[in-house]
Amino acid sequence: MDENQRKPENQSCLRFKLACDSSSRCAVVTGGNKGIGFKICRKLASNGIIVILASRDEKRGVEAAENLKESGLTDVVFHQLDVMDPASIASLAHFIKTKFGKLDILVNNAGISGIIRDTEPSRALKSESSKDEDENAKTLEGIMVQSYERAEECLKTNYYGTKGVTEVLLPFLQLSNSARIVNVSSRYGSLTYISNKMVKAQLTNADSLTEEQLDDVFKCYLKDFKKDKLESNGWPITASAYTVSKVLVNAYTRILARKFPKFRINCVHPGYVKTDINRNMGVLTPEEGTRGPVMLALLPDDAPSGSYFHQMEISSFN
Repeated sequence: MDENQRKPENQSCLRFKLACDSSSRCAVVTGGNKGIGFKICRKLASNGIIVILASRDEKRGVEAAENLKESGLTDVVFHQLDVMDPASIASLAHFIKTKFGKLDILVNNAGISGIIRDTEPSRALKSESSKDEDENAKTLEGIMVQSYERAEECLKTNYYGTKGVTEVLLPFLQLSNSARIVNVSSRYGSLTYISNKMVKAQLTNADSLTEEQLDDVFKCYLKDFKKDKLESNGWPITASAYTVSKVLVNAYTRILARKFPKFRINCVHPGYVKTDINRNMGVLTPEEGTRGPVMLALLPDDAPSGSYFHQMEISSFN
């Protein structure tokens, strides 16, 4: 009787072990229903990887996954994910545990701009491929509305959302023989855009960086935003919250890489890509923007970790 009672548990363990020993690699791509995220899903699936296309919008996510399946990429499955909802993240984790048993690649691509645009003037603007990101950002500055509420939402989504998903999925990545984490960032994540000397000094020292320090930066920024002291206290003004959120993502990448030396964990600026987040004012197509993230997702075991890549080249955090 005791042996029969143990049998289902033993069978479950066997299935779990077989899933972990499988040669098939499994990837999660957040924000996978459109833009760079969708193209990353396509590229990874084309490389024989099982892809979980994660998207907050269920309808668009299902359509995106079906689109890839219809093009012959059958190893793509949709799962709903709101990076700001712990229950949604837990549901994705349960899905990975029951269906695959492990995770090999996590691409944190989901994010928001933190900006409300004045729709009337913005309708008159057209993408100017001759301009770089900074020039276009200045062009848009006059029609950007950066409220405290949107700033807080942006930092929480882009930094804490990335962190929340990563921490819940880390146990599954630890079961992989070749774990990769790719944090899709931005050139605005460079410390060049931060002139606050105290903050810059904290974030420059990679060996002593802590998550508590990042929490302090988050609080300090929002406090200064509320008091209208961003400029006087050395914070960026253009795309302010988005810039700070990506600075935090880049710093978190370095902390993670230090904690998990066997993983390959990097952040990447995909280039100035035409996406919804910049009103399609970029110069690269989403397809071109996948080159860096996909390269980092498929890095060999002796590749760099804890680095910032500008597209496909290692660059400086400063």
